Order: sequence, then structure tokens, then C-alpha cells
Amino acid sequence: MAEDIEEIRRRKREELRKEAGDESTAAQSPSEPVPIDGDSELSETVAEHDLVLADFYADWCGPCQMLEPIVETIAAETEATVVKVDVDANQQLAAEYGVRGVPTLVLFADGEPAERLVGMQDEAQLRSVIETHA
Repeated sequence: MAEDIEEIRRRKREELRKEAGDESTAAQSPSEPVPIDGDSELSETVAEHDLVLADFYADWCGPCQMLEPIVETIAAETEATVVKVDVDANQQLAAEYGVRGVPTLVLFADGEPAERLVGMQDEAQLRSVIETHA
């Protein structure tokens, strides 16, 4: 039932955006998490979008798996562009951003790291952090 309510909310937001003529914002931010492989891809994405939420994760990490549907919802329903960085495949990039534990979420606002969240986060917390920098 909660999924049905969220789907209704998502559709209603889309309708409101279209009515307001705000389709450009919806087009700028992908509605699904974008996989990132390497520093150049992350840098390009951060440069292209005002708000980027980077999810540093590992496939073997239980909390990362629990966080995945929340991150997907955030990508679909907020103006933030969500990227996923596999720390095993991108060890250098993870080290560059000081990732010592997974999941680590880094919010980039206007091209700069603005927030860092370590560990499992709930959807309300992520929305709050994004709205603070929107």
C-alpha cells in the first residue's frame, strides 16, 4: 500500500511539473541512480548538475542493500541527481573522498561536497539534507 501511495505522489508531482512548465528541471535530473566509474565521470556529473547525491556502496554490504530502494526513490522524486559509486571498483575515488565505511553518502551542492552521511539513512533524513541545499 505504501508503494501505491508513493507512486500516486510521484505521478502527481510529474503532472504538477508539466502544468507549471517545469519540465526542464525534470529532464535535467535522471529519475534513476547513475552508475559512476572513475573520477572523471563523477566530476562531469557534479559539474552538470546543481545537486548530486553520491552513494558510495559495496555489493557485499547489507546496509547498502537496504539503502538501495531509498536511494532509488530519492532519485525519482527529488531534484537531486543520484549517482552510485562501487567502492570495490573505484577504490581510488573512495579514498579521495575519505570513504572509510559503507554506505557513505556525499551530497554535492554547486560543485562542492556539502554534506556527508555515513551508515544507513532513512528517506526523511535524505530528503531533509537535499531540501536544505536545494
